[in-house]
Amino acid sequence: MSHFFENSSLQIEIDPQLARWTVSARHANSARLEDLQLNLGFRRGRHYKNLLDRWLDFVISEDQVANSPHGPGNLISIEVVSSKEALKSTITYFLPQDHPLLLWKLSVRNQGDQPIHIESMEILSAGYIHQGRKGPNGRINFPAASRSKPRTSYSSRSSSHPLNLAFFSNGWQSWSRTGSYRATDQYLQTKLGFLRAPLVKNSQTPNPHRRGMFASDMFGVLGDHVSRRGILIGFLSQMNHFGSLEAWLGGMSPALKMWANGDSARLDPGTVVETDWACLHFMHLDQPDPLAPYLEAVAREHDLSQANLADMQSPTGWCSWYQFMSEDYVGDLSAEDIVNNIRAISELKQHIPIDIIQIDDGFQTQIGDWLSFNQGFSDGLSPLAKEIQDHGFSPGLWLAPFILHPKSNLALENRDWILRNRFGRPVNAGFLWNTFTRALDITHPEAVDYIREVIHSAAHDWGFNYLKLDFLYAAALPGKFHDATKSRAQVLRAGLEMVREAAGDETFLLGCGCPLGPAIGLVDAMRIGADTARRWNPYFKGIESFLKKEASFPSAFNAVHNALTRSDLHRRWWINDPDCLLLRPETQLTKTEVESIASVIALTGGSLIISDHVPGLPQDRINILKSLLPVIGERPHILDWFDSTTPRRIQLDLNGPIGPWHLVALFNWEDSAQDIVMRMCDLYLESGDEMVASEFWSGRIYQLPHAKAELQKLVFEQVPAHGVVVLAIRKHFATRPQYLGGTLHISQGSEVSRWQPGDKNVKFELQRPGPSQGNIILSVPGQIVSASLNQARLSWQPVENSIYSFHLDFNHQANIEITYS
Repeated sequence: MSHFFENSSLQIEIDPQLARWTVSARHANSARLEDLQLNLGFRRGRHYKNLLDRWLDFVISEDQVANSPHGPGNLISIEVVSSKEALKSTITYFLPQDHPLLLWKLSVRNQGDQPIHIESMEILSAGYIHQGRKGPNGRINFPAASRSKPRTSYSSRSSSHPLNLAFFSNGWQSWSRTGSYRATDQYLQTKLGFLRAPLVKNSQTPNPHRRGMFASDMFGVLGDHVSRRGILIGFLSQMNHFGSLEAWLGGMSPALKMWANGDSARLDPGTVVETDWACLHFMHLDQPDPLAPYLEAVAREHDLSQANLADMQSPTGWCSWYQFMSEDYVGDLSAEDIVNNIRAISELKQHIPIDIIQIDDGFQTQIGDWLSFNQGFSDGLSPLAKEIQDHGFSPGLWLAPFILHPKSNLALENRDWILRNRFGRPVNAGFLWNTFTRALDITHPEAVDYIREVIHSAAHDWGFNYLKLDFLYAAALPGKFHDATKSRAQVLRAGLEMVREAAGDETFLLGCGCPLGPAIGLVDAMRIGADTARRWNPYFKGIESFLKKEASFPSAFNAVHNALTRSDLHRRWWINDPDCLLLRPETQLTKTEVESIASVIALTGGSLIISDHVPGLPQDRINILKSLLPVIGERPHILDWFDSTTPRRIQLDLNGPIGPWHLVALFNWEDSAQDIVMRMCDLYLESGDEMVASEFWSGRIYQLPHAKAELQKLVFEQVPAHGVVVLAIRKHFATRPQYLGGTLHISQGSEVSRWQPGDKNVKFELQRPGPSQGNIILSVPGQIVSASLNQARLSWQPVENSIYSFHLDFNHQANIEITYS
């Protein structure tokens, strides 16, 4: 007999006799998952066993919950007892009253007298991921095509055709690729094997090789391009386990599977293991913020205050790494280099008001020996922290607390601290610093004490209140931990909690090379993409073509790719860190590429960190930086997040004294110049209004067709390879003065602090950090009679009908008055 439960959005049907369950939306025209299964994989001794494919002895109950992180709701529990295996499994479903989500989790109690080892806790299986299996195993149904026009053009295939499906995959850690795949694509994975895989791949997440088969970590989205409907499944946290997903799109019936990584953790008699809450959300792919219900549920699960995150400033600063690293990615740095840049940045502070000066790799005697310094830093780091503070900046420091060079004194003198595999050999933490690195076993009490001392010394003794913590994945590599009862996610989570406690709440922590889930709520900012580089494509020691598809390898393109695909995390889980902006002409990046990278960083709202030798920067590159300050800091809409391999369209909605406007960026990621077509129906704009756009990098003005006309479009001809068009789009009012944009700030509007239109005149105020030069563009309903800047005469140039350009030169504040007939 089936049991039915529902909230205002979802309904679940549970059939205990068949050990199956079905979930569907209560409204029509939505996806549906039918006859889903769960499974528990465990090992007792050498014997691997499965459980939960049948519920022979079960009890089902329902309760009302008044308070939870997700508000009130219905709680359904199913206790399944296996007398033969001496295990009691509890499947718990939660239907929140106020959110369109289904939450569920699985817990297992060992009621026997012998330990078992948990391998996998599979909490959703729908369809067959792999060939050769037989029998019913669930179905995934998408509705017929909706009436809304798709954001991308597909053929006349029916919505049930597998080639209409796509999968959005989230990478395991900071550098791991995140993005959408079509059914005909092949999953991108490293070809460098043991050299690179330990850095970027969760060891328990598959590496599919078949076209149409994809993997993901923590969450993923399966969607249909024609009906524009999607299914998000994921975990609300990774405090207990890393969660993995696998999707199959290559056959006539799609398949999904999601499980918690057991990691062979030991479950002793009388103890319980429990997954993190899983989450399911039926979504419309074209909603302005389609991932919001899930991402905000994750934030609630971690007790994150969205108001506090909204109030946090995105960091701005300078980092030593990309100027002073060698071609082998080794730091070549001295205290003198740091001092020279501190003083140069201080002299330019009124032009480029950044906050942080961060010392990166190159100060320590060896990776792992953080408490001893090399000859270039013979006086230690405390004097440099004081120098940074004395010049009005916040001192920042790079550390990699969980990883070791095999020749470090720490590794040689404390061999029992090193994480080892089942054969007693050190675990490979990846090929870095020209060697195969080691990982600390941070369940070893003495190793924990050492890391605590390093973090406390850096934050409280040396004086650094901004810590960039790198290569954090090393704590979560598979191995034989000192505490064999912990999963890898629990080990990393405990390590990060210890780091936060040692650093103190007043220290800003940036996570890097870090698996995302265990760090939520513990770091203030998170690197969300690969390292940038001096080149557009991946490159190492003369090798480029072989590395082009290494999606996690350092390169400018890989960095901006993830900055776009993970932009939704910004100000929900932390401040996003897209890595540094390299401005200097001496790199192999073209100026067009620098403008595109700057546009991505500015419009996605995260940290803005430069990494150039500041005394050598030419004025035109300094001007690019000035145009990004102060940072916008807001989270945009990625319009084609599900439809493009790398997103090409961003929309950021802004407001200020001049009213609302839209900042839109359109990218050409091809290796040759291309026409970019902007369909008005692809943007979230007010329908039926005449609109005007100002392009930031070229200064051109465009009259736009009506937004409500689906076939209306604007073509930007021959945008250069890796180039960008950045438009400030506004309603056009012919009967009143309007600020349309300019070159002072990339937002083309946030520089306006006051706007007072009057009868035949307009008075307004601009505010900029320090001396500023540039143009602004205004529309006025008549002929200009006079214009003044800070009470001095201001000249103007006509652009087109009633639109004028003004060249400004002012310091900090510009009071402008324009009269017209």
